Amino acid sequence: MQERQNGEHALKPSPAQLARRRGAYGVDAPIVPLMLAGFGAIGLILGVLNLTTFHSTPWAIVGFVYAAFFLLSAASYLYTTRAGKFRVWATILTDLGLRGDECALDLGCGRGAVLLMVAQLLPKGTASGVDIWKTGDQSGNDQAAAEANARAEGVADRVELFTADMRELSFADASCDLIVSSLAIHNIHAAGGREQAIAAAARVLKPGGRLRIADFRATGEYARWLRELGWGDVSVRNLGWRYWYGGPWAATSLVSATKPA
Repeated sequence: MQERQNGEHALKPSPAQLARRRGAYGVDAPIVPLMLAGFGAIGLILGVLNLTTFHSTPWAIVGFVYAAFFLLSAASYLYTTRAGKFRVWATILTDLGLRGDECALDLGCGRGAVLLMVAQLLPKGTASGVDIWKTGDQSGNDQAAAEANARAEGVADRVELFTADMRELSFADASCDLIVSSLAIHNIHAAGGREQAIAAAARVLKPGGRLRIADFRATGEYARWLRELGWGDVSVRNLGWRYWYGGPWAATSLVSATKPA
């Protein structure tokens, strides 16, 4: 309780301060950077062999270019998952101008990368996260890891975690001021499942509540479904190189929307 009282009187963090994390957040879809690095290593080996054993300079160049492409892609991916996404979300969240007493919900919160930044901005509010805790989506992804990170960030007193499917939220209608989601909704592969998740989020948000979804797939569809629900204030924008999962072909976009009052 003392920790929370102290937090209530603290100045709101700047984006740079908010982006500094104390917890351990793993790697998103960890098999992907391993594959990229592996392909890069193969290209490097082929380049060296062609240069030193087969004495084929043109094929050596091809191998080195191939290696550079995949190794740079792996570096971009790791930068995003370890640092870039935090910096981008810190700006998104501080730009919301939250009062600090809101109720927020993170769909597919994982180990808490976005959820706990939201919680830091809510000294008098609550931040809830739902996930099904799949390690294929994030390394070491489980509820215990998210709880440990909440303690490390000093926000455990205002964070609630639930094992739940984002398509079937148990939260009451019009009960949240803010819903966020980062690289989670695209993991729903069942027919109509992503649209169900968007509809569930729309149901839970209060009139005037805000929705922020970052994803590198289907963001145009998310925006279309929201408009079909009667939401007029819907936009989609590219989040830039800090949120590339390997390169511009895997760029992340942000869907921003406000529920009609």
